[in-house]
Amino acid sequence: MGKTSVLLVGFLFSFLVVTVQAGDKYKKYNDPSLPINKRIRDLMRRMSLDEKIGQMVQIDRKVATPEVMRDYKIGSILSGGGSVPHLQATPQEWLNMVNGFQNGSLSTRLGIPMIYGIDAVHGHNNVYKATIFPHNIGLGATRDPELVKRIGSATAREVRATGINYVFAPCIAVCRDPRWGRCFESYSEDPDIVKEMTEIINGLQGEIPKDSRKGVPYVSGKDKVVACAKHFVGDGGTTRGINENNTVIDKHGLLSIHMPGYNAAIIKGVGTVMVSYSSWNGVKMHANHDLVTNFLKGALRFRGFVISDWQAIDRMTYPVHANYTYSVLTGVQAGLDMIMVPYNYTEFIDTLTGLVKNKFIPMNRIDDAVRRILRVKFQLGLFENPLSDESFIDQLGHQAHRDLAREAVRKSLVLLKNGENADEPMLPLPKKSSKILVAGSHADDLGNQCGGWTINWQGGSGNNLTSGTTILKGIAEAVDPSTEIVYEENPEFDYVKSNNFSYGIVVVGEPPYAETNGDNLNLTIPLQGQYTLYNVCANIKCVVVLISGRPLVIMPHLEQVDALVAAWLPGTEGKGVADVLFGDYGFSGKLPRTWFKTAEQLPMNVGDLNYDPLYPFGYGLTTQPLNATS
Repeated sequence: MGKTSVLLVGFLFSFLVVTVQAGDKYKKYNDPSLPINKRIRDLMRRMSLDEKIGQMVQIDRKVATPEVMRDYKIGSILSGGGSVPHLQATPQEWLNMVNGFQNGSLSTRLGIPMIYGIDAVHGHNNVYKATIFPHNIGLGATRDPELVKRIGSATAREVRATGINYVFAPCIAVCRDPRWGRCFESYSEDPDIVKEMTEIINGLQGEIPKDSRKGVPYVSGKDKVVACAKHFVGDGGTTRGINENNTVIDKHGLLSIHMPGYNAAIIKGVGTVMVSYSSWNGVKMHANHDLVTNFLKGALRFRGFVISDWQAIDRMTYPVHANYTYSVLTGVQAGLDMIMVPYNYTEFIDTLTGLVKNKFIPMNRIDDAVRRILRVKFQLGLFENPLSDESFIDQLGHQAHRDLAREAVRKSLVLLKNGENADEPMLPLPKKSSKILVAGSHADDLGNQCGGWTINWQGGSGNNLTSGTTILKGIAEAVDPSTEIVYEENPEFDYVKSNNFSYGIVVVGEPPYAETNGDNLNLTIPLQGQYTLYNVCANIKCVVVLISGRPLVIMPHLEQVDALVAAWLPGTEGKGVADVLFGDYGFSGKLPRTWFKTAEQLPMNVGDLNYDPLYPFGYGLTTQPLNATS
């Protein structure tokens, strides 16, 4: 009897030890069966101040290593424009890099995974061989939110192909002045169209369940990514379109023109919101507590995290970085949750830590930021699946996505002129002709037709950036095999006159640019493009295809031009332009913004009192496909 009692006591002791050890290993925040709020509370009660501040930091991959991620408990990494593992890196190489950084994060005491962000603003545009879709201005011309949603889904899959799970898109700026260098990133001057195009969020993140609480971020699965509505708020309304400048407008104007897209994005469960470099009536948006905290987080009930723009904390003062302590204090107190400090992360961490320890920033502000960041990470499923797998690698540049981009190009084209009133329409063009001339700087240049934010931040000219089809190649595939195509980028006047061409196609426009480099007070076609246009169109029947991120001054050339097409920045699928020029599909696009007569009229938007455009907002001629049946 005594021996049995000893054995029983020994068994119970062993059971208790095993149970206690199992309890030590069990952490609520790692239990996917629990509600997210319980997991967040459990994790946050375990976190030290330095672990919390680390979550608020986003650094560029150029300064990231697994050791940096581990030692500084960094919450996020980004690839800035052109920040890649190496030139022409494969999806596998991207994925291996991301997982390497993630392993550093997972080796920390609490194993909180990092989130990796990238600018995927017209497809996965930093990555070699990705599908490049038309820029937003072209998508606005389609008036097709369902198309934009499909583009969001395709982009999400291509981003996942590289192991990345967070995109700095969509830009829901309402560009009110085309002199702004980011106008091509805006869907329209009309806030209603911008609001409709937030449907891309449902493609990127997935459809939010109908019973979801407003403002709570949502991501539906492994084939989706976290989206980012940007740039909050008024970035498209700056004086004379100067990038990062001051938007002078009353509160009613701000809320009725620049805010509707944000409310729509939040209703769709957008995970993050990026704040604008610009100011509103002289107050930097990164310092605007009333709009970021009281309105965005309060009135609109946004529960995701608010992220700064690139080095925006430094740029809150002039000269830049002149009073960094003030900038960190003001930005964090305004309501910034994650700070994009691509390079000087140790200075930021030390500064913020000092401000908290010296009670300039209360702990509840830090906790609010971290709670929001963790909410997005839990919703994304990062704690269950921190490492990216290879199941989406074949999605990069997938043919179905290229077909979708080609469809988007077709629907984005706006036909502005098609012969004189008494003339026969110039378009659609005959596929069978003896000899046609294709000319212009943008006819056989993939970089030019993609524009900025393509492989590099500023984009670039030429056909070596990535893979795709130029407009010239699209034309060559569209015409009858018997048709002779002559390509001369800049033909001389006499050459055109003496060669008996059936007609000419002139493809000209702006060189690639992004952000401030695109600010332009004149908005004229580059001089060589004007010469080419004149040399061709003064001698033969011609259609001009304008490749640009905004309307340009075209009125002086209109008399010579038989047909005029606004093709915006169509991306890699140049065949979409040829599809419509030659009548396989009809023109259907409508102007997403007002086409002015002269730059002196700007800013000029639909609804203005003195509205006197060359082509009004919503204008666009239509044609029927040649094979359409009555």
